Amino acid sequence: MDLQSPQVHDRLAHYCSFKKFKGVRHVLQGEANRALMLAPAFMNGIRALKTYDLAYDVLIFPDQLVHTYQLVKAFPGQRFVIDHIAKPNIRQQQIDEWAKGIKAVAGCENVYCKLSGMVTEADWQHWQYADFTPYLDVIFEAFGTKRVMYGSDWPVCNVAGGYTKMISIVQHYTAKLSASEQAGIFGNNATAFYQL
Repeated sequence: MDLQSPQVHDRLAHYCSFKKFKGVRHVLQGEANRALMLAPAFMNGIRALKTYDLAYDVLIFPDQLVHTYQLVKAFPGQRFVIDHIAKPNIRQQQIDEWAKGIKAVAGCENVYCKLSGMVTEADWQHWQYADFTPYLDVIFEAFGTKRVMYGSDWPVCNVAGGYTKMISIVQHYTAKLSASEQAGIFGNNATAFYQL
């Protein structure tokens, strides 16, 4: 749905009549205007989500983390989740600027992070578990275990190994955590975030 529409309240009221409607996202990563999320009309749409107690999934590239920080800071009562850990360039091991942006966003307690989409940012045919460890280290240091959730990014993950390989990355990394922390990451945190 168009969050910038003048009819945003009417559309949200309509969709909220469906029990399974829990949140929205806009493909911000594809916008030429990298700061579109800070446009007054877009922010008005985010404000409307709070009225209906809906979550917002933030689908961005790392260069948009600086704008994301401004957005989530402006709406401390709104539930946000960063999709695909903000798509760092794992293939070329670019981490520093992404990590700085992620840590800033994670400082806002209303923001969660989805452990998803990582294989599509790595070398599709030759990635190894170790490729993801530095990025997961940053995520868990920044968000802890209660504000992260697993997401498969299926069927898109099929281009780089498929569902079983994608989930195995997160299972491998989280094996050192407690059973309750793992249960949170693989279900309970998402249940709480999306109010399922």
